[in-house]
Amino acid sequence: MTILEAKKIYKSYGNKFTKQEVLKGIDVRIQKGEFVTIMGASGSGKTTLLNVLSTIDRLSHGSLIIEQEDLTKSREKKLAQFRKHHLGFIFQDYNLLDTLTVKENILLPLSITSTSKKEAQSKFQTVARDLGIEDIANKYPNEISGGQKQRTSAARAFIHEPSIIFADEPTGALDSKAASDLLAKLTHLNEKRLATIVMVSHDPVAASYSSRVIFIKDGQIYTQLNKGEESRNTFLKDIMKTQGVLGGVHDEH
Repeated sequence: MTILEAKKIYKSYGNKFTKQEVLKGIDVRIQKGEFVTIMGASGSGKTTLLNVLSTIDRLSHGSLIIEQEDLTKSREKKLAQFRKHHLGFIFQDYNLLDTLTVKENILLPLSITSTSKKEAQSKFQTVARDLGIEDIANKYPNEISGGQKQRTSAARAFIHEPSIIFADEPTGALDSKAASDLLAKLTHLNEKRLATIVMVSHDPVAASYSSRVIFIKDGQIYTQLNKGEESRNTFLKDIMKTQGVLGGVHDEH
């Protein structure tokens, strides 16, 4: 089942005198339960595409449909409500509130819903167990490691069971062990909950955990790779080979 469909996506910045076209007619279709990674060199438009697909940024032309709802021309108030109930976000810099405990940070998305205290506690216990952070529930962000912070961020994104999780370079600030641990947990949640994940990454190892990789070049889709029945190591080699053809993929700031 198609959960997200974007057609002929264009995104430009500036005015008619200084116009910069970043996305140039991209078509994207994502199925429920997919784990998709968007890759591309610096300036290719991968982060802009993620922002447009997640309704954080508005597209200039084209259409965006999520969960059979056309969001193309929706007002900001409607988009904000849609994000609260249907989308989850994991950012590179965690975006945790330092004055709240791990548990309180994770429960934030439920505080704006009618979820009962008992149900919220049950949801917290489930997601904290899935991400291996039960033992740090009462600690504050400055008392835990980067990997634990990012797993807390992931738990916050998953707790209200959104239709799609958008992850922007979620392993960018982590060491290799913390990164692989997070990605293994995301893969587990993707399979266990049929959670749909759309991730931007410059790291081929991170991308190899997904089921499909979309490569962006100069604001357009260059090619796509499907993992299929391949092992992760074989898929990683395919990703790196495509990177080589593209001339390398570097971090996009």
